[in-house]
Amino acid sequence: MKDIEFSKEQKERMVGKIKSYFADELDQEIGGFEAEFLIEFFARELGPYFYNRGIFDAQQVFNEKIDEAGYIIHELEKPEAY
Repeated sequence: MKDIEFSKEQKERMVGKIKSYFADELDQEIGGFEAEFLIEFFARELGPYFYNRGIFDAQQVFNEKIDEAGYIIHELEKPEAY
């Protein structure tokens, strides 16, 4: 699997969220470097769990849509005379 890459703006937003979380919830200051390190750690160690869950959810939606398409196609069938 290819590593997920984020734009500079996305990384900056993530760093900001981590810094805000540490300040608001833990009453601690964290620097940008430390926040980026945490992002890399979480992406590497926990990212696959979230990724796999997303794949599972996408597969569920896909299967539901395939079932719906099957019903729609079945409704298009014309009765055959015997």
